[in-house]
Amino acid sequence: MGEALKLPQKRFHRQRPISPDLYNWHKHYPAHFNEDGSPSSDLKKVEIADVGCGFGGLLSSLSPLFPNQLILGMEIRDSVEEYVEKKINVLREQKPGEYQNISVIRSNAMKFLVHFFEKGQLSKIFFLFPDPHFKKRKHKARIITPQLLASYAYVLNPSHGKLYIATDVHPLYLWMTKYLDLNPLFERLDNESDEVKNDVCVQCSIRDTEEGKKVERNAGSKWWAVYKRVEVSGGEWTGFDPIVYQSEKDDGKEEDDGEDEEGDEVEPEETQESVAPPEKE
Repeated sequence: MGEALKLPQKRFHRQRPISPDLYNWHKHYPAHFNEDGSPSSDLKKVEIADVGCGFGGLLSSLSPLFPNQLILGMEIRDSVEEYVEKKINVLREQKPGEYQNISVIRSNAMKFLVHFFEKGQLSKIFFLFPDPHFKKRKHKARIITPQLLASYAYVLNPSHGKLYIATDVHPLYLWMTKYLDLNPLFERLDNESDEVKNDVCVQCSIRDTEEGKKVERNAGSKWWAVYKRVEVSGGEWTGFDPIVYQSEKDDGKEEDDGEDEEGDEVEPEETQESVAPPEKE
């Protein structure tokens, strides 16, 4: 008799790798990784991530600007991820040797980001024109929250990592900057500083995405900011202590009729506990 048939093992069919060092990047970057997943060039790890990459406009813009860095777009929608993958393959065929440093993956970055990237691995991470989730009961689904900032700080390099945000929704801009400003692991850069003015990623982030182009066609406004990752006192990141931001409690003090802008009933706000680092000494 032949060998008994075995059921498939779940660990080989999960939405995310068990750990970053076990993921095989050959499918995404065949010019830089062998079929067994071992590196075949000097580019060994993803250094730039576009979370919620949409239709890949930023990826194709950054590719020639950072030819010596691997860039990954993360998209949760199946059809959109499929489109970006086809787009990259066509660009590679049209211009052999180019666009080999960009790829896209379907994944929920809010849940699985740390499964793909090691501590301090990324030099840049982008959150451009994300879903604003207008209803108050959906605010917890926004891509920038106190809890999620812990993951973003973990994967960003503490010496030179940068986080970019952009949106055409002003209330969302205020929301994102509020929590980033409150977190001592991030420091906002002055938009008028030479460091920001000379940063090629700034114009790409507000100009080259499909959403950014749509806003320009409609003569809309854009709000953006750049934050750098900073180290906590002592020079070593030691983890996060749970705290509750007082400003989070104050947000709901002026609630009146229990309805949001669209007339839907709003669920009572719960106190939002966050995971944030201890304050600097």
